[in-house]
Amino acid sequence: MTPDLRQFRYFVAVAEESSFTRAATRLMIAQQSLSQQITALERNLGVKLFERDSRGTRLTETGTLFLPEARAALARADEAVAVVQRARRGEVGELRLAFLATTANHLLPPIVRAARSHLPEVSVLTTETTIGPLVDGMLDGSYDLAFTRPPQVPGLATHTIATEQVCAVLPAGHPLADRASLALADLAGERWVMTPRSSWEPWHRAFDESFRAAGFTPEVVARDASVQGLLGLVAAGVGVTRLGWSAHHLRRTGVVFVPLTGELMPTDMVWRPDNTAPALRRLREVVTDLAASTDLTEAG
Repeated sequence: MTPDLRQFRYFVAVAEESSFTRAATRLMIAQQSLSQQITALERNLGVKLFERDSRGTRLTETGTLFLPEARAALARADEAVAVVQRARRGEVGELRLAFLATTANHLLPPIVRAARSHLPEVSVLTTETTIGPLVDGMLDGSYDLAFTRPPQVPGLATHTIATEQVCAVLPAGHPLADRASLALADLAGERWVMTPRSSWEPWHRAFDESFRAAGFTPEVVARDASVQGLLGLVAAGVGVTRLGWSAHHLRRTGVVFVPLTGELMPTDMVWRPDNTAPALRRLREVVTDLAASTDLTEAG
């Protein structure tokens, strides 16, 4: 029969105390039970581990060789238990994070810093992507957690971590650029640059509704899938667009951001409800606490 870890612990205690009596007291068991367990260990190993006579209890030569091995086995077992407990608490593991390209510039740095600070033994892998691949990756399990504008997709859990002002983005020198704020209807006669409708149809349906509510259909003269591309088109005078205030970090010249009255844009933390990984739960807690104390639209 293979010795168990309890017998290893009993052996180490007797070896360190050089006394069955003191070892039994230390282990809080009866001396008779301790003697029986050591005898069973010696029988299982087929060797004698202790010399017991009127002078006391001493390790045999074989026992002396076995002692560091027994200690190492116990230490490794303790390490294994500690790893399991840390995993249960969400302190170890691997998490795959997806950042919508329009949010990565300001969200990725503070979130990764917080993860490394609070969960140093969790490996965090990050990807910057567009909304379609982000949603697909969340649904098929390629990503554990995403940071994006609300994807409006059934089956995903969301928690808003930031809300920012939506702005009209105008070329520098535009007649409306010096206004403190604008209504969307003020831009009815402008040419527009926007993302392709194929980039994410739910968002474009929401855009359509907001333009209808403002009383016009925008004249879209150019499209670009990236925020940087849209900002470049605006700076070139091709047209105007509207973006969250955080996009101003991406271009400091050639464009002007003017708040649109009554328009706010949330950013959500998104995960699958059936993903119950403890490390994911812990990171969601860390990000929620971070969002409560930090303006994540400015934090990058």
